[in-house]
Amino acid sequence: MHLAQLNVGYFRYPTSDPRMAEFMDNLDRVNALAERSPGFVWRLAGDNNNATEFRIGDDMAVNLSVWESPRALEDFVFKTVHARFYKKREAWFVKMDTPHMVFWWVEERHRPTLGEAHERLMHYTRNGPSDHAFGWAEVMDIERWQSQRCA
Repeated sequence: MHLAQLNVGYFRYPTSDPRMAEFMDNLDRVNALAERSPGFVWRLAGDNNNATEFRIGDDMAVNLSVWESPRALEDFVFKTVHARFYKKREAWFVKMDTPHMVFWWVEERHRPTLGEAHERLMHYTRNGPSDHAFGWAEVMDIERWQSQRCA
């Protein structure tokens, strides 16, 4: 099994706004880094080689990807230049009162659709962590999570 992840957000400004320039100007760089990272499997990308053209729900921007393991995703998120952009996310995205990230297990060759990902996010928002959809806390404590699943 591989780990699928969806994170969503509302852009603070139009992507053409100068206040979005640092984010937009680095999308290709960060996406290329993800693709070269150990454990990377797949990411949703449109004709522009990023996911900025896709939306779900009430006009939420999306990032959808699949990783071989939680550790591979964690290493990319926190141990590469991505961490610098992650720390600045509130400069470009509105802080949400509901979960903006969800994870779930997929078969190795499965590529989740936006519809599937949105359904997982809504399930997690309504029900909290479960085998069907879970959050970053469960990913970061995967050994405890897996032992609970087996109990």
